[in-house]
Amino acid sequence: MESLDADRASLMIALPKGRLVDQTLQLFAAAGLPLPAADNGRKLILASAVGDIRYVMSKPADVPTYVEYGAADLGICGLDTLRESRRHVYEPLLLPFGYCRLCLAAPVDRPDTPLRYASQPRVATKYPNLTADFFRARGVNAEIIALNGSVELGPLVGLADLIVDLVETGSTLQANGLVETRTIMQIQAVLIANRAAYHLKRTAVENVIGRLRTHLAPG
Repeated sequence: MESLDADRASLMIALPKGRLVDQTLQLFAAAGLPLPAADNGRKLILASAVGDIRYVMSKPADVPTYVEYGAADLGICGLDTLRESRRHVYEPLLLPFGYCRLCLAAPVDRPDTPLRYASQPRVATKYPNLTADFFRARGVNAEIIALNGSVELGPLVGLADLIVDLVETGSTLQANGLVETRTIMQIQAVLIANRAAYHLKRTAVENVIGRLRTHLAPG
């Protein structure tokens, strides 16, 4: 495989702060990609040992925006974040971590009747676009209530009838008297690329993608 220096165009890679970043860096290291330099947690743009690659540390929800607008050439985010953002980027590679699912959940004592019989349910979620799409596809006129914090509170305080949220083990739902009723989509991490950079910086971009793909290949 060609050296990362084969294309002198500088690459900016957006990394999501939080739960995905450690697994991302472990994958990059295993694939032989240069890691961002250590810092005190305050710097937002980090150099690497290879001068042509830099990293921007971003809130996960902002990664698709940075990549679509070309502030970053590549980025890592969850499929939930990408689909909710509706940003137009390439998706060259799914990554083997960040697994969970986006689910519809209800109070345990709520009858599990077909959604089409629900009369304008109020649904609390951090994913208003995906939630609206889900109910619209089923002909249900749901009232979507966008929240930024713990959406499990919605039914507990009478704000919402249902919630849509990420579920990994289901323990948080159970602790708050909720139960999964529908799976909306399966989630995992994904590598995304700016459409212009994919062509204008093709050698550098494909080196990164190629190293990751080679490392992840079976056997």
